[in-house]
Amino acid sequence: MTQHDISRSDAPEKRVLNIGFMALTDAASIIVAATQGFAEKHGLTLNLQRQASWATLRDKLLSGELDAAHSLYGLIYGVQLGLGGAAATDMAVLMGLNQNGQSINLSPDLQHAGVSSGEALHARAHQSGARLTFAQTFPTGTHAMWLYYWLASQGIHPLEDVDSVVVPPPQMLAHLKARRIDGFCVGEPWSAQAVDEQLGCTLATSQSIWPDHPEKVLGCTRAFVQQHPNSARALIKAVLEASRFIDESEDNKCSTAQLISACDYVDAPLSAIQPRFLGRYQDGLGHAWLDAHPLRFHAKGVVNMPYLSDGIWFMTQFRRWGLLRDDPDYLTIAQQVQQLELYRQAAEALDIEVPAAMRSSLLLDGKTWDGSNPAAYARSFDLHALADAPASARLESR
Repeated sequence: MTQHDISRSDAPEKRVLNIGFMALTDAASIIVAATQGFAEKHGLTLNLQRQASWATLRDKLLSGELDAAHSLYGLIYGVQLGLGGAAATDMAVLMGLNQNGQSINLSPDLQHAGVSSGEALHARAHQSGARLTFAQTFPTGTHAMWLYYWLASQGIHPLEDVDSVVVPPPQMLAHLKARRIDGFCVGEPWSAQAVDEQLGCTLATSQSIWPDHPEKVLGCTRAFVQQHPNSARALIKAVLEASRFIDESEDNKCSTAQLISACDYVDAPLSAIQPRFLGRYQDGLGHAWLDAHPLRFHAKGVVNMPYLSDGIWFMTQFRRWGLLRDDPDYLTIAQQVQQLELYRQAAEALDIEVPAAMRSSLLLDGKTWDGSNPAAYARSFDLHALADAPASARLESR
């Protein structure tokens, strides 16, 4: 076989791909791949399509209107398991897009009432009177899981002591201003912009819950991978190179922040995007810091590996909070969803190191997660909803 035949055999079966994304800072590597020549280098044209909500993005992935998308980890696994208002469909995680960089914010009313710590929130949540309402972005999504995990770590049962509602990320500030919610968990730049506009305070970052936690992924249906494996591999390569570019220097991060602030992408002030993009935080309570675990897109491939243990963790939390009635076959499902071999081929072609498929992490409540014995891990928490059947009313996306 000639070199020409080899290159032709690896050519993308589908060269023009529709890629969905939400107006969030952590869509940066997708936007850079599509607009800065990385996709073309690998024989692709990426048509970026901003979505109004995670539910819309999910539905367009399932209908085939989108080929792949910047996606919540938990959205992919929720669809895989038939949770959240969509029929169970075989899904695929091609790679991780980022780690860290989400936040839990409280409203101005709570801040002005002196509720500016986990202890104070615990006291307020257990007072008689109106229940607090917290917003997250999708029923099985990362923000719901970070919010639930953090509240529970403060002794607040997220399904019994407070109410939870679904709000698309760009609408969080409007809901705060209208006093429909008392707090939220969301990706940037919406937490930073809330602080900039004096709409409350940042009480916790997601990296304070789990340093270097998994966040968004490049997701698609498994049918897309099976029908277009070369396109999927080329897409991984393009986004890997874009991710590496972003993390190479502060100048690259600054230019990327400027790019994504445009009205076609995140459509938010650069002043709300760039500081936390660079790990520079202020919380609205008088504290400012350079975060030890900032938003990152590559870290020599550590970010991008579709770790089996990351996928399994989200399923343990679905089980913990009653979204799953029984323990699934955690490892088998993760092995089906996480496209390890395809990712490995793409990374090795770019001389990017491929880490082990399981990793170990210490979370803020002192529990270590390493992917082993997920059923026992799901049962190990004092606050849970294991006895609950899945509450379809709570799960329906808006």
